[in-house]
Amino acid sequence: MTTPLLDLLLDERPWAAYASCRTLDPDLFFPGSEGRPDEALKVCRGCPVREECLEWALDTRVPYGIWGGHTERERRRMLRRSA
Repeated sequence: MTTPLLDLLLDERPWAAYASCRTLDPDLFFPGSEGRPDEALKVCRGCPVREECLEWALDTRVPYGIWGGHTERERRRMLRRSA
């Protein structure tokens, strides 16, 4: 059974249903400035939808968290290089 919020998220990001992180604590992927992203990045390495996740994060310019196996800083660099 899904919730309206989950249905909305899956409509926007259908690939998320296949993400390795879908059942994990979201806090793991938002370590903050002093946190260590190692565990989240490890999860992303084996994710079957890593590329889709990264593309979505770059397209929507998500400012926080680990997305597509990249930190906030790494994604900002990618966006600057592509500008």
